[in-house]
Amino acid sequence: MYWRYAQNGFVHVCGHRGHSVGAPENTLAALRVNRDMGGTTAEIDTVLTADGEIVVIHDLSVDRTTDGTGIVADMTLAQVRALDAGSWFDSAFAGERIATLSEVLTLSHEIGLGLEIEVKEKRNLPKYTDRLVQVLADTESLSHVMAISFDHVYLRHLKARLPGLATGGIVHARHGDPVGVAQSAGLDELCIDLAVFHPDDARALHDAGIAIRCHAYNPDALALMAAAGLDARPQVQQWLREGLIDTLSSDDVAWAARTVAEAL
Repeated sequence: MYWRYAQNGFVHVCGHRGHSVGAPENTLAALRVNRDMGGTTAEIDTVLTADGEIVVIHDLSVDRTTDGTGIVADMTLAQVRALDAGSWFDSAFAGERIATLSEVLTLSHEIGLGLEIEVKEKRNLPKYTDRLVQVLADTESLSHVMAISFDHVYLRHLKARLPGLATGGIVHARHGDPVGVAQSAGLDELCIDLAVFHPDDARALHDAGIAIRCHAYNPDALALMAAAGLDARPQVQQWLREGLIDTLSSDDVAWAARTVAEAL
C-alpha cells in the first residue's frame, strides 16, 4: 500500500477508531461502516492482554467502552472477549466484542481497508513488539499497515525489528524542524493535528518524501471551530487541492470523504 498521494493518485480517507460517530469505536462494526462510508484506511488503537494478545481498544481500561471494569493488561483475552463493547454506544450494537489485532487484519483484507495501528501499550512494550512481529509475519499484512505512536523512539526500534514496516509519528505541536523530527526516527509519515497543520511544513515534508496524515477531529469540534470563525473545511480543501495532505482522518468518515471528493 502506498501512503503518498503522489504515489497512489488519491487521498486516503481514514476513520479515527473507525467511523466512530456512527458505531462503537475500534470495533469490527466501526471498521465495516468506515469502509461503507468511503474510507480507504482506519486508525485503530492497540494494547496487550495479560496473556499476551494484542487487542483493539483505545483506553488502558475497559471501563469507558464496555460493560465491564478493569485494566486490559490485568485481564486475559477470554475475560476481555466476554465483555459487551457495543451497548454503551447504542443498543443496536449489543454484543459487539473487543477484537484482536489478528481479527481486524483479517477483516481489513476482506474489505480492502488499510490500517494505521496506534501503539497504546505502556506496561510491556517488548512483549507487545514480539506479538506484533508474529501478527505481521506475512508480507501481505506488513504492506497493508502502518504503525503509529507518540513515542517516535519506539517506532525507530520497531522498524529495526520489522524493516518493511511503515511508521508514522503523531504530533500535537508545530515543530521548528518537522523534517528533522521525522527523519530522526526514520518515519514514513507525520500524523499532524489540524490545529497545528501548516502548508509550509507539509511542503518541506513532501520534499523529503514523508507522507502526511491530517486529523480533523469530530463534528462537534469542527462546529465549535466554525462558530468561532475558524471554519476548517475551506482551508482543508485548499490544502487538498495543493496536494499537501495524503490522508485526511476524522471521527466522521462521511465528512472526510465528502471533503476530499468536493476538493478533488
